[in-house]
Amino acid sequence: MFRKKQSPNQENESAHKDAKVKELKTLIGPLSGRSLQYCTDACIRRYLEARNWNVDKAKKMLEESLKWRSTYKPEDTRWNEVAHEGETGKVYRANFHDRCGRTVLILRPGMQNTAVAETQIRHLVYLIENAILNLPEGQEQMSWLIDFTGWSLNTNVPIRTARESANVLQNHYPERLSVAFLYNPPRIFEAFWKIVKYFLDPKTIQKVKFVYPNKKDSVELMKSYFDMDNLPFELGGKANMQYDHEEFSRMMAEDDVKSATFWSGSDKLAVVSKGYSGGAEVVPEPLALAPPAS
Repeated sequence: MFRKKQSPNQENESAHKDAKVKELKTLIGPLSGRSLQYCTDACIRRYLEARNWNVDKAKKMLEESLKWRSTYKPEDTRWNEVAHEGETGKVYRANFHDRCGRTVLILRPGMQNTAVAETQIRHLVYLIENAILNLPEGQEQMSWLIDFTGWSLNTNVPIRTARESANVLQNHYPERLSVAFLYNPPRIFEAFWKIVKYFLDPKTIQKVKFVYPNKKDSVELMKSYFDMDNLPFELGGKANMQYDHEEFSRMMAEDDVKSATFWSGSDKLAVVSKGYSGGAEVVPEPLALAPPAS
């Protein structure tokens, strides 16, 4: 295979961005443990991209994320702590990737089954971390498929929860979302969306696509991102998929072991090949395993 030769302008831009990465790494200063493992070159690039390559703004954003991760500890959450939130399959990782190899999260807001915002957000954060853990080598982003089957104002997520979820995604997982498809939302959702848009930055809004099964351009858009043989019927595809909570719990329990190994720093290959890639020098930290979900 031959790589396309970069033009002088592209080479200059690439060199300029590489310099920005080095500058930000210098400004952040020495790191150790999980902070060092998190702050790979790929990670730093995502924060710079999210702030239009403004080093000072990216530095502030990254420092806030490191502080959040040190207190919230998203990598320490285990499935048995949030499994009750997932009983209806309101959010789960699909068993297929999109055409670019991105991990796919399926969200079904009509299957809401709890009322506590804190555990709802922790459940979502757990699955975002899990999606990142399962990214193929060289891939940094995920896709979201939001299925509005059964959605109503009674099952709608409160505005406060939506705002906090958006803040976590935008501020602490910058450039992790590639695209979010809102599949066949009812007209009444438009009023809710107008409010939610105020919490989203322009880049995130551009990633949100409204798709409708009776519109040809929507169907073609979905086909351009997904193999329709893999996509569930409910999302316009051909696959007959049913969420199996017990099977998904077994899969998550296995992934909890992978996550613990990764964040302990004992598996150096994981540092290079997973979504937190970049080859940082890792300082190992011990990490106790929570018992798997029953």
